[in-house]
Amino acid sequence: MTALDAGALLLRLIAGLTMAAHGYQKFFSGGRIPGTARWFDSIGMRPGRFHAVVAASSEIAAGLMLTLGLLTPIAGAGFVGLMLVAAWTVHRANGFFSVNSGWEYNLALAVIGISVSTTGPGDWSLDRVLGLSDPLSGLTGFLISAVGGLVAGAALLMIFFRPTPAESR
Repeated sequence: MTALDAGALLLRLIAGLTMAAHGYQKFFSGGRIPGTARWFDSIGMRPGRFHAVVAASSEIAAGLMLTLGLLTPIAGAGFVGLMLVAAWTVHRANGFFSVNSGWEYNLALAVIGISVSTTGPGDWSLDRVLGLSDPLSGLTGFLISAVGGLVAGAALLMIFFRPTPAESR
């Protein structure tokens, strides 16, 4: 294992498991899906239950895929799309810094998804075992993760984001 492989593995493990845990808590902690659904409705992502289930499932799937290094650019696109929607609907009005509930953390996770997709997941990944690392990294990985994630997130916002005037940010 090279230093680059070790660094990629560490980054994938921490970022991927963090994202998966975020989805897990929507299903199994606090208000669970009903509470998360009410929250999605309150921020203008309607129907709330649909978005609660889709967000939680997408966070778990993208997080575990990145952790395992499986179809890494698709996981990266998930990170970008999820974080774009979160940044726009929840954090945009609060500025950049996360100490003020800004979009700083969303940007960091999205860039991690793009970066790992661009460099490739490293030798300790399922993509490497399956022979997918080389064809899915570099420019291809960048385009799938960055452009795919931005298009998916923007489409979700255009179709479903309907805040009331009081919710508009």
